[in-house]
Amino acid sequence: MKRILLIEDDTVLRENTAELLELSGYSVITAPNGKIGVAATKEYLPDIIICDIMMPVLDGYGVLERLSSDETTKHIPFIFLSAKTEHKEIRKGMDLGADDYLTKPFLEEDLISAIESRLARAKLLNDRDDHKASNAQVSEDEMRTLHELKNFFDDNGEVTSFEEGETIYQEGARSTNIYLVLKGLVKGYSMDTDGKELITALYRADDFLGFTSFLNKTPYNETTTAIETVKLVGISKENLKAILEKNKNISFELMELLTQNITLIKAQLLQMAYSSVRKKTAQTLLQFANVMNTSNKEPIKISRSDLASVAGIAPESLIRTLSTFKKEGLIAIEGRNIRIKELKALQYIN
Repeated sequence: MKRILLIEDDTVLRENTAELLELSGYSVITAPNGKIGVAATKEYLPDIIICDIMMPVLDGYGVLERLSSDETTKHIPFIFLSAKTEHKEIRKGMDLGADDYLTKPFLEEDLISAIESRLARAKLLNDRDDHKASNAQVSEDEMRTLHELKNFFDDNGEVTSFEEGETIYQEGARSTNIYLVLKGLVKGYSMDTDGKELITALYRADDFLGFTSFLNKTPYNETTTAIETVKLVGISKENLKAILEKNKNISFELMELLTQNITLIKAQLLQMAYSSVRKKTAQTLLQFANVMNTSNKEPIKISRSDLASVAGIAPESLIRTLSTFKKEGLIAIEGRNIRIKELKALQYIN
């Protein structure tokens, strides 16, 4: 049984997450702050660490710095769990050596998927060399991880910005670049034969954009538009291919990432095909809340048409269901914006 160390100062979240992980077959050790977490790591040497950032006594960055400098703990996979969503905060954690980053509120399947992915990678690589000096400047020939590739994008790519509603690239257009989202939210969509928009993906900060058209001479197979102000950094496909040819570990991680994306899309299609209108609406609200990193106190700023497109239902059906959710006290509707009031209740709607 794999052993997980969970470092989280919020008692309710710590206990609920620990229970979730235990039900998923993991042995869980908990710590209420970073100082205790560091001591627990050295005592129990867990297989993986999940750590909050904002904590008393010693924050998550401090925990990662101490563990990364210790020969006995620097190889342990490390996942940040935090409400911080700015790219510079994500980049800071990755530069310190974190393996992944989940934002609150998170879905159970996202947490389990991240844990399984990090454990599988640690087992396959089976050495500690991948965790050396992640703060050092990395060249094309020295990159070993996906996060180092993202840093390379940030340091060497061309930065472009788009305002809400602007198209980034059009379906069928010649594909030349792969992008990394630095800021904002992007929707990817296609049009069906009736001219109806079907949203196929949502991209947020630290997500790649354009990998659906990675092959030579392959046009973009979706249109992407900024849902809010977006900042991207891109490099040419030719440059990226050269990097991947020199760095096989990154190729493996990219394949793993794209496989996860395909799994999520399949799950969305199954939901659209077989779920009730209530469940489709609830799951879509939760999906947007997760992607947009909103808490119960923050509204989801999204159009009804985009919500209906992701849910795979008619806008009229979505609006009626939202009105029902409002009457039931599950959400609050504030003009165009929607605020989730009962997160757990939405998760269990059938």
